Amino acid sequence: MTKTITKDMSIMEIVQKYPDTVPVLMNHGMGCLGCALAQFETIEQGAMAHGMDMDALLEDLNSVINN
Repeated sequence: MTKTITKDMSIMEIVQKYPDTVPVLMNHGMGCLGCALAQFETIEQGAMAHGMDMDALLEDLNSVINN
């Protein structure tokens, strides 16, 4: 069964469910994982705020959780 991280999941939900994604988020420039917004902000909102390539981020995140 393939696990999937989607753009509408909250950053904190992703980090809590898949702790191995933290380095991926940090490498993409999302260093604010401990801020209050991370609890409510979706990965899409965070990517937009930090000027990240959403497709590349999702690809890397899903690659980590499925390997």
